[in-house]
Amino acid sequence: MPAYAIVQVDVKDADQYAKYAELAGPAVAKYGGEFLARGGEVEVFEGTTRARCVIIRFADMETAKTFYHGPEYQEALSYGLPASERDYKIVEGV
Repeated sequence: MPAYAIVQVDVKDADQYAKYAELAGPAVAKYGGEFLARGGEVEVFEGTTRARCVIIRFADMETAKTFYHGPEYQEALSYGLPASERDYKIVEGV
């Protein structure tokens, strides 16, 4: 069953975050992930959000976790985490 990474981001340093983006996209592709939403317009009806919202579909929960903990994405995060405030979760699909 598919799993979805749901990421909400406020970028604090655009130049540093660009380095993250250069590495993160190829890492997603390597693990078979597919971007379903990537920073488009967001309209909040309830609760709160961050400026940038991303949804990535993976084949299953195990693949999503392997991607997140894999060396490729961890390298990307070495640039992304200091340059942003983020909420990252993985949700199992139906």
